[in-house]
Amino acid sequence: MLNNNDSLITGEMLNKYYELNKKKKEIDMEMTTLKDAFQAYFNNLVGCNHKGEITISGFKLQRQIRKTEKYHEVDTVRRLEELQLHDLIQVVKKPDDSKIKSAFNLGLLSPEQLEGCIVTSFSPAISVKPLIPR
Repeated sequence: MLNNNDSLITGEMLNKYYELNKKKKEIDMEMTTLKDAFQAYFNNLVGCNHKGEITISGFKLQRQIRKTEKYHEVDTVRRLEELQLHDLIQVVKKPDDSKIKSAFNLGLLSPEQLEGCIVTSFSPAISVKPLIPR
């Protein structure tokens, strides 16, 4: 760990990060508002779930529609079972976190029994806030 004397972090860097992050949030909000306006325009022009394209002032605005399909798990499994097509159904075995925690709490299972089974991951996050509100 670095102490303050060895640090390459400056107050100027923190201020710049803070200000840029503020601008980023403002830009994201403004872009969301514009995207919503574009979607509403295309909904009125060509209808929902239809692609569209317009050219204005040297810019081309396009809306593309991506379609994804998934099988409704419960209904599809039920139907496949009715059709006796069990080979088309996946059986997925995975630990139930909440039941394992309950078993720990009830003393039915000890942490030592699952030693080496827990995967821990970390994801760093940066936050810069002024000490004096702006």
